[in-house]
Amino acid sequence: MPAVGRRVQRFLNAQSSAPQTRAAHDYGEITPIVVGTAFASRRELYTSGIHRALQAGIVGSASTGAESIVLSGGYVDDQDLGSEIIYTGHGGRDPATGRQIADQTFTRQNQALVTSCLQGLPVRVVRGSEHNSPYSPDVGYRYEGLYRVESYWHARGADGFLVCRFHLLALANDQSQPSIISGVPSAPPGQARRVPSTVLRIVRDTAVSRRVKELHAFQCQVCGIRLECKGGPYAEAAHIRPLGAPHHGPDAMENVLCLCPNHHVLFDNGAFGIGDDFAFVGLNGRLRTSPDHIVNRDHLNYQRYMWGRS
Repeated sequence: MPAVGRRVQRFLNAQSSAPQTRAAHDYGEITPIVVGTAFASRRELYTSGIHRALQAGIVGSASTGAESIVLSGGYVDDQDLGSEIIYTGHGGRDPATGRQIADQTFTRQNQALVTSCLQGLPVRVVRGSEHNSPYSPDVGYRYEGLYRVESYWHARGADGFLVCRFHLLALANDQSQPSIISGVPSAPPGQARRVPSTVLRIVRDTAVSRRVKELHAFQCQVCGIRLECKGGPYAEAAHIRPLGAPHHGPDAMENVLCLCPNHHVLFDNGAFGIGDDFAFVGLNGRLRTSPDHIVNRDHLNYQRYMWGRS
């Protein structure tokens, strides 16, 4: 048996004969489990601490975030692209047929993944052999490393019901190569490391974004506030239909709003939408508009659809 396998087996043996002493919520990597470690059963996953549930696909709580998830083929709407995963939340599934029979909500385990997104917490990912993906193991389960929850939204699933969707991106899990995660160097080969997490929001600044902000004199189109900093005014460009997969929104003026940081966060995370008549959905008031900045109503409709408002 390889050295890593012997260490893991000794760890599992010790854990099975000793009481659990881990914290109530355990995030990041688990010593000495390294990326690629195989497990024969959910019981082994549970005992190791990699995924501390025998049945649930999501471990965590709404208040503290998600520790781990398992991709086990239970939901037809999952999409697995390796380092990028579109994960379907929990709930609304008929246990007999496996089909979706009710809408999902952002509560309980689903809310745990939302909290991980908002707080920038890493999530352990495990793939199971029953998961229909070329990245899944042939038998049992395999630990795939740490991912971050990039975004979340509501969408109509294949069975016609609203499902909670989560876009996860792999962190630098290769422990044989030097890497930096949140400013912390990777551990030497064969050694696990804990990864502290910070919230990171990427604020894109393109020519299109700058033009939209200039047209609105850096005033938020929701609240009208213009932030005056020492170096000049500040506002953020919010893409109505998100850029990149799986949404593929364009970086065009028709898809950009000028918002203050607060309303940017609220808009991106579904706290409100904007109707075709520019009245807010979820807030009072209407969007401040400019004749030189025409907003595409199809993109507004897409954002509402993401959050189950259409």
